[in-house]
Amino acid sequence: MQMGDETRQRVKFTDDRVCKSHLLDCCPHDILAGTRMDLGECTKIHDLALRADYEIASKERDLFFELDAMDHLESFIAECDRRTELAKKRLAETQEEISAEVSAKAEKVHELNEDIGKLLAKAEQLGAEGNVDESQKILMEVEKVRAKKKEAEEEYRNSMPASSFQQQKLRVCEVCSAYLGLHDNDRRLADHFGGKLHLGFIQIREKLDQLRKTVAEKQEKRNQDRLRRREEREREERMGRRSGSRNRDRRRSRSRDRRRRRSRSASRERRKSRSRSRDRHRRHRSRSRSHSRGHRRGSRDRSSKHKYVFLTQVLLCKGESLASQRASSDP
Repeated sequence: MQMGDETRQRVKFTDDRVCKSHLLDCCPHDILAGTRMDLGECTKIHDLALRADYEIASKERDLFFELDAMDHLESFIAECDRRTELAKKRLAETQEEISAEVSAKAEKVHELNEDIGKLLAKAEQLGAEGNVDESQKILMEVEKVRAKKKEAEEEYRNSMPASSFQQQKLRVCEVCSAYLGLHDNDRRLADHFGGKLHLGFIQIREKLDQLRKTVAEKQEKRNQDRLRRREEREREERMGRRSGSRNRDRRRSRSRDRRRRRSRSASRERRKSRSRSRDRHRRHRSRSRSHSRGHRRGSRDRSSKHKYVFLTQVLLCKGESLASQRASSDP
């Protein structure tokens, strides 16, 4: 599908509407255009400018469009192979049945015809490119194959009635599904094997094989990358768990240290408190003793003073008594 100028400005090569097979230069609609099997216009967008954009971008990152193109070509080739098998079945039903021996001889003639057609197509291509010497060498090989074909045709002719031999024995080309005749001349064979239809199918099938290999390699690489990333994540998670465990251990250790410090601090405070309490108790007892001693000392002093006064009074009384007794005894 072609685009107008306005659409071209809006659409990018990554758009789902763009043909990924076209971007990879393998869309059957392009390759088989103008042949007997022309597929018409592709339902998706074809634009050479988008292909150029893709080729630039694909050098910087892997877009993995090969998978889309591979799916497209696989679907197309599967349909062609299905048509080939149907054509073979119709030929088996319509053509005269022959023995396995005769069929094998006919198959040999077909194979030699195919070799001749391929060699002639190659010789013509080399001649068109100006490689005349190589083209002449290929034509010499063609003559050798023609000789083998003549012998194979003779064996085939001698193995069946003349009336049956004159009938055109057809086969289906395994590459492009076209019909080939056992008695086709060299020109017909060269036109077929060097024609755009047959070469186009060869190009599509070779591109499909290449895409399968590329997709398998990229998928393997992606799987390895995913596996490596998963292993890295698991390793980081294990390291994170170990780090978390170490952090928890450190936190527990710090918590134990803090508890020990608090416990030691509390113990010191309790010891200090008990020490202060003992000191206060000692000071109180000391003051009490001092007060008690002072009280007893004061009591003793007062008692001594009282005793002294009493004794003084007793002595005075005795002195007065003696004085009065002396006075009464004197005349």
